[in-house]
Amino acid sequence: MGAALAVAGRGPRRGRCAFRGDDCDLREQQRAAPQVSAHSLVSVPRRMKAANLAFASSFLTHSSRFVFSARKCITEQRRLSQPQTGKRACRLVRMSVVPSAEGSRIVSMPKIDDRVVEGMRLHEFLALEEDKELAKAIEALFMACKVVGYEVRTASCNKEECVNAFGDQQLAVDLLADRTIEAALRASRVVAIGSSEEQPIEKDLGGSTFAVAWDPLDGSSIVDTNFSVGTIFGVWRGKRLTGITGRELEAAGMAVYGPRTSISVSVRGIPGTHEFLLVDNFSGNHGMWVLVQSFYTINEGKLFAPGNLKATQDNPGYAKLVQYWMENKYQLRYTGGMVPDCNQILIKGKGVFANPASPSAPAKLRVLYEVAPVAFLIERAGGASSDGERSALDIPIPGTDVRSQVCYGSKGEVARFNEFVGKRYMK
Repeated sequence: MGAALAVAGRGPRRGRCAFRGDDCDLREQQRAAPQVSAHSLVSVPRRMKAANLAFASSFLTHSSRFVFSARKCITEQRRLSQPQTGKRACRLVRMSVVPSAEGSRIVSMPKIDDRVVEGMRLHEFLALEEDKELAKAIEALFMACKVVGYEVRTASCNKEECVNAFGDQQLAVDLLADRTIEAALRASRVVAIGSSEEQPIEKDLGGSTFAVAWDPLDGSSIVDTNFSVGTIFGVWRGKRLTGITGRELEAAGMAVYGPRTSISVSVRGIPGTHEFLLVDNFSGNHGMWVLVQSFYTINEGKLFAPGNLKATQDNPGYAKLVQYWMENKYQLRYTGGMVPDCNQILIKGKGVFANPASPSAPAKLRVLYEVAPVAFLIERAGGASSDGERSALDIPIPGTDVRSQVCYGSKGEVARFNEFVGKRYMK
């Protein structure tokens, strides 16, 4: 399924279905599916009637001379009532289309685990992981994020303190989140070492197998504005969080506390990055984590989130890059919170987030708590990351306070960041 399929002109009329495992008529798919650009996603119309699954695949190039028919069905529609919306959930598998030397196009199919399907519960997803202790650590982090999401939603918070519904003064929301995550990891009994951005030291958590680093509430400075904030975590095997790199991550996750509470997670033994939604609609699934979509490919697209924008004043490469985005009519999508600004790359399947350094605005993102875990999520979803020269997963972590500039996004956008910005102002 991970092999590339070259198609030019009219493709073969029949192909083996990626999901059902039997032959399917591509003419039927073309009649059922909308014809769109080769660089677009194909989604089954919600009104399409099907027994359980509906499949469609049809591509057009910008020139009307070619019609591309992919052999693999790329959209699965399940009769699943999505939490909160009541709409059916569609599984979208993005396919990257790139030109070949002969002028045809290569439709590359990402590696997909067919066992992962929308609608499965968290415990069903974690059952796919052979290492049950790793599954237990991830489950503990999901449990903690559920509590943190509730506290963020129900407390009146600013940077200094929170007030609950009864008017009682509580800890600052980021400290509250930090203690919640630490307590959950201790209770799991599988985490030996933990370290939080709030307390950047390696702390003994009493377990035996894993080391976990986390940013308990990324964006805590904007929590009082009711913007989306989040939690970032990374799980390494062993009993240390120094002398490592992001390449050694076993799992990473990014929780978003916004209108919905969701977590995008990637586990080494399961291909892709996967978004889970916390069901909060008082249905039979209330309080459960449900898989709503999986990410395997990040395409090129005009969406940008320019962090540390003041660095453009004395980093001419970054200034030129921002000017390039504006001149080419990119859409600005920036909140000031790293979690929502990076999570949109996964959800939209395109875009770029950049946070470069300059002499007057040095790098501030910590590799252990933020840069490496998010790089793991983006790269496992088919995207790229860079510190201006190399993948962010290859940045050495000799200490907990190591910081770096970073760029996440599609491979083309990250290559452009390397070309314009590079590592000139990194120490």
